Amino acid sequence: MAKKFLVLFLTLMLLTITACNSSTNSENENDNEGKKKLNILMESLPDTEFVVEIADQFTEETGIELNFEVITYETMHEKLIPQLTGTSSDYDVIVVDNYWVGEFTSAGWLEPLDEYINKDDFDTSVYLDSMFNMVGQVDGTTYMLPFYNYAMALVYRADVYEDPELKSKYKEEYGRDLEVPESIEEYLNISKFITRETNGEIYGSAMQGLRPDPITMEWLNYLFSSGGNFFDESGKAIINNEAGVEALELYIDSMTNAAPPGANGFGFDEAFNVFAQGNAASFVSYNFMLPKLNNPDESQVAGNVDISHTPFGKSLNGGWGWGIPHNAEDKNASWQFLSWVESQDVAKQRAMLGGSPTRSDVFDDQEVLEKYPHFKEVQEIIATSEMIPIIPEAPQLIEILGRELSIAVSGDKTPQEALDTVAEEIEQLD
Repeated sequence: MAKKFLVLFLTLMLLTITACNSSTNSENENDNEGKKKLNILMESLPDTEFVVEIADQFTEETGIELNFEVITYETMHEKLIPQLTGTSSDYDVIVVDNYWVGEFTSAGWLEPLDEYINKDDFDTSVYLDSMFNMVGQVDGTTYMLPFYNYAMALVYRADVYEDPELKSKYKEEYGRDLEVPESIEEYLNISKFITRETNGEIYGSAMQGLRPDPITMEWLNYLFSSGGNFFDESGKAIINNEAGVEALELYIDSMTNAAPPGANGFGFDEAFNVFAQGNAASFVSYNFMLPKLNNPDESQVAGNVDISHTPFGKSLNGGWGWGIPHNAEDKNASWQFLSWVESQDVAKQRAMLGGSPTRSDVFDDQEVLEKYPHFKEVQEIIATSEMIPIIPEAPQLIEILGRELSIAVSGDKTPQEALDTVAEEIEQLD
């Protein structure tokens, strides 16, 4: 869940990688057998940019041209539905956010890939289990190849957490060291302490309370780490149990006492900017933001940023998968692109550019680790993270939860009342 709502690099633009002009393309397609062009719909974010950057290699190897349409997350689902429900699709390849998976597969909108995988002996065992089970296979059938991960982590400023004056004062007040926290309660203590001791010049946490996606993605780290979840094994909603209510109480405390003014309306970009400008000590965010935050061209705190497991114990897992629409015109050519872009060599190239791997052989590659040593931590975070349920109603679930979390943060409902409403409405989804 891709991230989703990230308008970082590309906005509503069409990138076309061609070896000749459109009139020549038309002639070639008619006159030269095997000359093809694939239309690919993607979200505007860093990993998309890295794919576009190296895509000419595919054209050189295969003669197949690639046409990338790159749009914002907010418009992507709306644009895809009429394409997937029609008799034909303008797109040969799409990327699928993890909480669309249940909807797309149950509706039969994605082409099963097992026949192509078996024919080419493509090794899917290299994918991290938690990624492949989220944006790979559903009920034993492979519908996607995992594209990139956006598992959440604690992004923090090491210079603030290691500041001698703050450490001394914290030790004096709490009787323990100021260090990267291991529990929600300790994280909240530290965040409020930093906010107070710096007189609000540095807030403890750059939070994102915009509904529905940002607040939901952030709060789910609290829920999972408090031992809560959406449903029990029988499918009964338990999000409003004691663990869920405690998680929401802690979240509201953090939003009220450790976050910048207006954070209840922040999306990703606003929270990122607060952190990158040096006005926050931490940020529960997507692990792929670390290279950006350590880039002096984009961040005033570059060189001082690191990541860790969220202090809550379990992070929210997230990711996107490559899929072929069931009504794509040339599925063999679409698969040819998928198997190329997810090959070990190409996946490593994307990682070296700053992409977010999903393959264990890329995570473990020594050259990759030398450039991005935090990938070792990221791999562990992904392995222990939780995901949003793969159900057809997941998009509605996020809408309901985001709405009620926002109402609780505003004080118009108690945490119990808000989560009772969530539990009641999600049990009625069908």
